[in-house]
Amino acid sequence: MGNTNKFWKGILFGAIAGGAVTLLDKETRHSVREGIKKGTKEVTHCITHPSEVAEQLRTKTEKLRNTVEQVSEDVTFIAEKVGELKEVTPAVVSLVSDTKEAFLESSDD
Repeated sequence: MGNTNKFWKGILFGAIAGGAVTLLDKETRHSVREGIKKGTKEVTHCITHPSEVAEQLRTKTEKLRNTVEQVSEDVTFIAEKVGELKEVTPAVVSLVSDTKEAFLESSDD
């Protein structure tokens, strides 16, 4: 059990050291700073306007539900058309075969 703890501590310290090394680059520091500012602003907005966030979530959920329903209807329609095609295909093959035979017989005359 002790070795497992050492492993996870090593992973944690390695991640911290790697993060610290990457922050030596000025552009990376700037990007991280901007990301933190943006994230903080979004979290603050969510906390101060929970009803707005809930409404946005409801709206997106409804759009997703409508999209899933539409896709489901489209898949059902396509499946029906494939079924119809399976039923019609043998009749078409037979008709083409009969027509071919009729032309061959008339050309032999």
